[in-house]
Amino acid sequence: MTTAPPVPAPDAALARRPGSVRFLWLLVVVAVLVALMAASVAIGSRGVGWSEIVAALGGSSETIGEAAVTKRIPRTLLAVLVGAALGLAGAVMQGVTRNPLADPGVLGINMGASLAVVTGIAFFGLFSATSIVWTAIVGAGLAAVFVYAVGSLGRGGPTPLKLALAGTATSAALLSFVTAIALPRGDIAESIQSWEIGGVGGATSDSIGTVVPFLVVGFVVSLLSARSLNSLALGDELAAGLGERVALARGLAALGSVLLCGAATAVAGPIWFVGLVVPHLCRLLVGVDHRWLLPFTALTGACLLTASDVVGRIVARPSELDVGIITALIGAPFFIAIVRRQKVREL
Repeated sequence: MTTAPPVPAPDAALARRPGSVRFLWLLVVVAVLVALMAASVAIGSRGVGWSEIVAALGGSSETIGEAAVTKRIPRTLLAVLVGAALGLAGAVMQGVTRNPLADPGVLGINMGASLAVVTGIAFFGLFSATSIVWTAIVGAGLAAVFVYAVGSLGRGGPTPLKLALAGTATSAALLSFVTAIALPRGDIAESIQSWEIGGVGGATSDSIGTVVPFLVVGFVVSLLSARSLNSLALGDELAAGLGERVALARGLAALGSVLLCGAATAVAGPIWFVGLVVPHLCRLLVGVDHRWLLPFTALTGACLLTASDVVGRIVARPSELDVGIITALIGAPFFIAIVRRQKVREL
């Protein structure tokens, strides 16, 4: 009598990289992030020396250089936080939907948050930072539910192609609504159009302090979903057979992702493609085990957005390109390459 081979535990089935290799890449990514943060503080329309950086870190802002560093420090911190949030959110979305094209921008979640914020400002007079963050999170959640519902219609359920098409169409529609609301309002149109590009140039310690609690909750919920995402990667039926409550696991992971997307969009505007590019790159480095993948996507997302912000300051001196433009230039060709190479198969 033959017996069926035992079903491997999800974490064991997904562990394909030696721990030493992963730890080495962890050190590399952390070192790169530290170097990029130093470059972000030092590089801008005005060059500064180490003495001015040290003095500014000590609280001095007497010279022009020290004042410039004082402004760049919150900008750098915001780039790190938003990049980490978007990178992690993208990895969680891809795990929840098993969709290689999942990204807060591609799935329309960023634009849902944007429309909610613009509507709140234009019609309800929402200007406090906390209310804007809550509004963005609600808008992101509603957009996520709508796109998933539309992408689930018809045969085959929520396939990667249907979700990508539903998200893209939803983003285009929501963007048109944002434009229709903002254009007649001359008092807010300019600030909204600037915010819609996506950037971290307006960072302040107050704006960072407002958004950090929301990001912390999103980070914790998302990182705690790692084992559940490993189970879901084996398929819903097998995950359920292993004792995973599939609907609950998917809902909690999606909640963490929506919190990250909404909070990041509220403080920096809709920034596309970070959540698409970073998880694919990290899978090449550390494999598909979400216990390693999720922290790596947070660190690598922080690296990508910080580097994009530095590049935006260099290429258009003495002016700047917003970080949302740089990430779009990087991410759009990457998006096309994924579609061509993977033919939008499931993860």
